[in-house]
Amino acid sequence: MSISWQTLLAVGLGGFLGAIARAYTVHIVNRVYPYEFPLGILLVNVIGSFIIGVMFAIFLHYNLPENLKSFITTGFLGALTTYSTFAIESFFLLQTSIVLGLTNMALNLFGTILAAASGYKLIHFFIK
Repeated sequence: MSISWQTLLAVGLGGFLGAIARAYTVHIVNRVYPYEFPLGILLVNVIGSFIIGVMFAIFLHYNLPENLKSFITTGFLGALTTYSTFAIESFFLLQTSIVLGLTNMALNLFGTILAAASGYKLIHFFIK
C-alpha cells in the first residue's frame, strides 16, 4: 500500500503551518508568562489534544476527504504537537481496556522521558 503524492503534500503543508503555529504560540506565551514551567508547550499540547478529539468526532459524522483529514491530523496537529496523537490513542484504548490505556500512557510518558534523558546523557558523555 502506497501513499499518494496528494496526501504527502497535504501532510507537508499541514506540518509547515502546524510548526509555525507551535513556534509562534510557544514564543508568545513564554514571553507573556516567563516561568520555569513550560507553559507554552503545555498550552499547545492541550490545545492540540482538544482539537484532535474534536476532529476525530467530526470525522465519525462527516465524510471528509482523506487529504483534508491528513492535512489536519498528521500534518497540522502532528507538527503543532505529537501529544495530540498520544492523547487520542490513549483515550480510545481506555474506552476498550483500562489496562492497555494505562500501559500506553505509562510507556509513552516514562519511555519518552527516559529516551530524552538517555540521548542527552549520551551526547553529554562524548562532548564535555
